[in-house]
Amino acid sequence: MSEEMSEATASSAKGTGMSEFFMAVPAEKGIDTPEPKTARLSWKGSGASEGQSIAYDCTAGHLDVRADTGKLLGKMFSLTYVAADTPDAGPSRPVTFCYNGGPGCASVPINFGGIGPRRVKTDGVSHLAFPIEVEDNPYTLLRQSDLVFLDALGTGWSSVAEDADTSKIFGVDGDADAFCRAITTWLEENGRWTSPVYLFGESYGTVRNSVLMRFLGERGVKVAGVTMLSAIFDWVQTLEGEDLYHLGMMPTMAAAAQFFGKAGQGVDEDEWFDRAMDWCEDVMAPALLRGDRLDPEREAEVAAQMSEFLGLSAEHIQRRHLRITLDDFRQSILADEGKVCGRLDMRFSSDAPVAVQGSSAWFAAEDAADDAVESSWTSAFRAFVHDELGYRGPARYLTSNYEQVGTKWKWEHQEPGKDWPSSAPNVAYDIAVAMRRNPTMKLCIMGGRYDAATTFWNVAHDMSCQFLSAELKGQVEWHRYGCGHMAYVDVPTLERMGRDMEEFYK
Repeated sequence: MSEEMSEATASSAKGTGMSEFFMAVPAEKGIDTPEPKTARLSWKGSGASEGQSIAYDCTAGHLDVRADTGKLLGKMFSLTYVAADTPDAGPSRPVTFCYNGGPGCASVPINFGGIGPRRVKTDGVSHLAFPIEVEDNPYTLLRQSDLVFLDALGTGWSSVAEDADTSKIFGVDGDADAFCRAITTWLEENGRWTSPVYLFGESYGTVRNSVLMRFLGERGVKVAGVTMLSAIFDWVQTLEGEDLYHLGMMPTMAAAAQFFGKAGQGVDEDEWFDRAMDWCEDVMAPALLRGDRLDPEREAEVAAQMSEFLGLSAEHIQRRHLRITLDDFRQSILADEGKVCGRLDMRFSSDAPVAVQGSSAWFAAEDAADDAVESSWTSAFRAFVHDELGYRGPARYLTSNYEQVGTKWKWEHQEPGKDWPSSAPNVAYDIAVAMRRNPTMKLCIMGGRYDAATTFWNVAHDMSCQFLSAELKGQVEWHRYGCGHMAYVDVPTLERMGRDMEEFYK
């Protein structure tokens, strides 16, 4: 799956059978990585980018990830697009390092789904079928920046050295450290130390971004800008039962209820979402904080109001004391149609599983939004590197590797300025520290109304708790779209993102 942010447990239930294939591939001995391949290709714009064209060099290869001692930790697969004929081609041109998250995901979705020069054509909220149609992406970020797509160690074709300690790699701090080392390797090998450096992360990639933007600064790499797509900063919000979890879910569920015609009819979608955001802060939050001290009559009143937002009965909501979990909502909102809605993008739906399939971990990983597009992206990527670059990778490409990466992830994080590591990290502190140290750096935060994996309310709340100065807040821009987690599945959103990114890089 492209972005299973809250699914360290759900991931292993998917039954991918990866454990026999991958744990640690000898990166320096035993199994050699393929020789890098480069091809000169061209991109031609259409629609809003009609008349534009870019010749670019695309390179598939690996970057050494080495400790300060020189010891090899792994080899990180990269797919690089460098413009060859733009006015700013060369060291003055920005370079953006891009990745998905998981943890345990490779970078194919954000590349062939979203911001790379090629993308798979999507079909609204329908499952993609054959033939897999690939087009020059009219909104590619290559128009503004060279692009380096990186697969985290243990994913895609990235390999971990045979004697490397994966407990120091598969974790919040170890992962950011590995990316920091891979990025500096790329800058050195390509002579791009004076290029403006940007980061573009999606989902867990935004956790990575948050730590990485601080690490890079501490290691002498000045970052010009960071884009957070479908962000998550405070891990507490992923835990059912926590007030922040339920507060974050409520506006997103309200958006989904409106989409399916269960609530909010006749109200503009953004206005409806704003109403839900305000209600959850003004009414729901005080009610949740009181727990069983909340008067039953008041609980009934709040449940009735919540019912108007969520399209579920007030009785259903009150029986759960105002705490509707994501699984509960996904199974309930379309129950009369025998369907369940998606998680990554709640607008997608599929037939409901049968009653005996009652595993909550399994259900959390079953997602129509992911099933609709993921395999088409991977197939398009494989065809591209094979046919157009002549790159021959292993037969198995680990689009996701939750069994060996996600389920072993070390969540402990040393938050800056604190004496003790946190087992439930809040990387908003890393963002604030990085911005205070580098006040010229820009931050772009993008999210979707229908994203139940990384909910928009929580990100707004997390950043508001950093109490940035007016000057630093002026370096942050926010964009909320009518989409789900993989925003680029939605063509109108992709078009808006393209315009927003153009302004951001200007």
